[in-house]
Amino acid sequence: MQITDDLNRLLNIVPEEIRRNVELHPQRNSLIEIVMDLGRRPEARFPLGAEYISQTPVSWEDLDHCISQIGEFSGDNRAGIERTLHRISAIRNRTGKVIGLTCRVGRAVFGKIGMIRDLVETGQSILMLGRPGVGKTTALREIARVLADELSKRVVIIDTSNEIAGDGDIPHPAIGRARRMQVARPELQHQVMIEAVENHMPEVIVIDEIGTELEAIAARTIAERGVQLIGTAHGNRIENLMKNPTLADLIGGIQAVTLGDEEARRRGSQKTVLERKAPPTFEIAIEMLERDRWVVHESVANTIDSLLRGMQPTMQVRTMDEAGEVSVAEERYNSPSVPTTTPTRTLSPQVMKTVEVSAPGLRGLRGSGKMIPIPPEKSAPENQYFEQLLDASFTTGLRGIVGGNAQQPSVGPNGEDLPLHIYPYGIPRHHIDQVIRSLQLPVMVTKDIDSADVVLAMRSHVRNQSKLRHMAKTRQVPIHTVKSGTAPQVARALRRLLNMEDPNAPEVPDLALFANSGSEDEIEALEEARLAVEQIVIPKGQPVELLPRSPQVRKMQHELVEHYRLKSNSFGEEPNRRLRIYPA
Repeated sequence: MQITDDLNRLLNIVPEEIRRNVELHPQRNSLIEIVMDLGRRPEARFPLGAEYISQTPVSWEDLDHCISQIGEFSGDNRAGIERTLHRISAIRNRTGKVIGLTCRVGRAVFGKIGMIRDLVETGQSILMLGRPGVGKTTALREIARVLADELSKRVVIIDTSNEIAGDGDIPHPAIGRARRMQVARPELQHQVMIEAVENHMPEVIVIDEIGTELEAIAARTIAERGVQLIGTAHGNRIENLMKNPTLADLIGGIQAVTLGDEEARRRGSQKTVLERKAPPTFEIAIEMLERDRWVVHESVANTIDSLLRGMQPTMQVRTMDEAGEVSVAEERYNSPSVPTTTPTRTLSPQVMKTVEVSAPGLRGLRGSGKMIPIPPEKSAPENQYFEQLLDASFTTGLRGIVGGNAQQPSVGPNGEDLPLHIYPYGIPRHHIDQVIRSLQLPVMVTKDIDSADVVLAMRSHVRNQSKLRHMAKTRQVPIHTVKSGTAPQVARALRRLLNMEDPNAPEVPDLALFANSGSEDEIEALEEARLAVEQIVIPKGQPVELLPRSPQVRKMQHELVEHYRLKSNSFGEEPNRRLRIYPA
């Protein structure tokens, strides 16, 4: 990467002692800003911390010396040095007099766009998020130059505080052929945005710091006219925008929706849920966590929908090393504190290669959270084969489960590529996710029946649901039913669908599937039932009584016994009510 900062132009406006000490400092090239507050020692801030660069407190004369050499402060208390990218921000007292200055170093970094160049070339709108000082404006400047010079786009920059293209009427060379529109007052930025579209026929508009509702509305208006938007917004992560009513429209807006009974049952959710209101203004979002580590959401719509449904979306993490090579990895947070990284690729402006990143417990597409729907087959006339599949699913049901260590197949039961895409109906989503995660099954859940390989539904629901049967029949998608939507029943169904059951193999249940909270008491009670079945009931053909348990724990034990295809009853009075298991 090539870096241009014109640091000498900034040092020329500060007092002599400060300038001399900064020039001799070993971290001079990484200087972020110089802070001068009245009556305090001046500070120089670097990536690793701040240092005092003079023992002499800042005086009125020092402040006046700086202010006399820069342009006038605008309505947002910012000024600059003409034809440079440096920014000087003022702190005023109650009477309006300047009592402090923050002199930030502006740098033009050429080559930074290599991290997201493939995204910029798609023509989709990109929103960049990050804390102050992480490099959002630097990235905007480089994106504008590449779009204008290398991709020959008509680019207009809405430069509210002259931070992107520098102070003065002549733009800094760092923006290339892109044009710059200045804004008289910050509150007029939304008007200048609309004016740029109406008067100057841009293909791309670059906006820094979208912060008001009017600016968010103007951005949506621009996007709906077919103009590519490249902008930044306040907020460290995309979740921050969801909670910000002012800027939520940038990602589609959030609204409460009341579902019908049938839809709520199908989703396994409450009747009132939060959903995205409209298509996002920006199709792509980038979280700039560090200067060389960015998180990319290639589909903002899918990310927001996942978050609203309580699921953690897949994060594409891009990092750049000192050689300019960009590595791309997929991460997914299965819990608030444990990220899971999956195998993926690296790319650089010159070379593309494959890397392996450790992925404990997860593999392939299932680990990355990405679902590539299988193209639906064209509807064919009703045939006897489909009727046989449908009838068999009602008469035989789904049976069988083996341990989680069985080798996973490479193709599905009908020869389709894995992962197997299922469309659940009336089965709680969290039970399906629990089974897939615990048993590491190559299964994906889809909300679109057209992209499903099979419909997995509650037997009682399907018998009374002619519409679902008609849809499945029309699309040639078989229906498989389960007796109940519990995790063990779902596990049994998925293993059967994947041809992973072996009738001759001993059944080894995963006790975690039968436990609700996974507490020691629950696991201990389930282990007691398992040992009773495997060591007494089955080999000796004798009934067994278990220890007294709570109603919730007894229910789990009943499900475990049913897994072995045995019968059990509860008897006795509380708190001594307990389970009795009978041989087959």
